[in-house]
Amino acid sequence: MVKASAQDEGKRLDVFICAFFLKEQKGFSRTLIQKMILEGKVAIDGVPSPKPHYKVRAGQEVKVSVADKAPAAPAAEDIPLEVVFEDDAVAVIDKPSGMVVHPAPGNYAHTLVNALLWRFESLSDINPERPGIVHRLDKETSGLLVVAKTNFAHLSLVKQFAKHSIARTYIALVKGKMEFDEHIVELPIGRHPYKRKSMSVAFGEKARYARTYYRTLKRSSGVSMLELKPFTGRTHQLRVHLAYIGHPILGDTKYGRNNEFERLALHTKLLGFAHPSTGAYVEFSSDIPRSFKLRVNNP
Repeated sequence: MVKASAQDEGKRLDVFICAFFLKEQKGFSRTLIQKMILEGKVAIDGVPSPKPHYKVRAGQEVKVSVADKAPAAPAAEDIPLEVVFEDDAVAVIDKPSGMVVHPAPGNYAHTLVNALLWRFESLSDINPERPGIVHRLDKETSGLLVVAKTNFAHLSLVKQFAKHSIARTYIALVKGKMEFDEHIVELPIGRHPYKRKSMSVAFGEKARYARTYYRTLKRSSGVSMLELKPFTGRTHQLRVHLAYIGHPILGDTKYGRNNEFERLALHTKLLGFAHPSTGAYVEFSSDIPRSFKLRVNNP
């Protein structure tokens, strides 16, 4: 329960509640608060208020009835994790290649989520089926991934991803010798016209703007090592863009041909973001996989 002050006079009810939860670092979005008001879970001086736009008056007591959190659906599993950083709000994980991030058809166990539930006492539960998960990496992609331990941290990180303010740098091995030392690929991406589980460069109404920067780190016989920075976050963006310009990522069986490698040669080397609790920029790095170095040095 919270009491409105003179400074709160005339504020919308949903805005007033949202500001309170933000101050308390509780993870409740304005959309969720509006839904709770409409469901009668918010009372003013003991009377349920059905209108999110109700104007609060000084001295009124606002009570929000929050239901107990439902238990997360996935089961905890004792799977080793490489934790790069951890505090009360977030954890940064160095995910191995071959690990699925969250349960889905065909992979309901042995995922990162199952490992997180074993490793951490608290995880965000905005999506109970994917506790802690703010973003994902493809199964075969390795490297850094940030996990939210509270709903407040989860919402903060989601906003940063939406604004494309999260710093991410990938390392990839690609087929062929790159012509340019650095370049920007700026091509829209949409659903493949007949392979519905794949994406492709597309120019239809449903295609979305996508932009990728690359820098060539090393050229070798038949292979190049690249540093990649996506300005946007489209599904399979890096894999689609590189395949389209004739340099598919090694080991990419979905978008590449004749580019064999022991795994998808894509690794998240750097991850940086504004810490949800302090607002300070934090940055983490991961070593380039040894197999990448061996391949480019011994083609």
